[in-house]
Amino acid sequence: MSGREGGKKKPLKQPKKHAKEKDEERKAFKQKQKEEQKKLEELKAKAAGKGPLATGGIKKSGKK
Repeated sequence: MSGREGGKKKPLKQPKKHAKEKDEERKAFKQKQKEEQKKLEELKAKAAGKGPLATGGIKKSGKK
């Protein structure tokens, strides 16, 4: 019996991805980010066109 048998065992390392796969993943991620950015810009433009959202005025507390 060796001293290393007890306790957690280290997980096996996964093989490294090739550069081509990384580039494709990176491109897909960048494309997704650009689309999300465009959507946010459109929503900001729509929100700016409308008026203020809270038109209730001054809120009063329930105390008298």
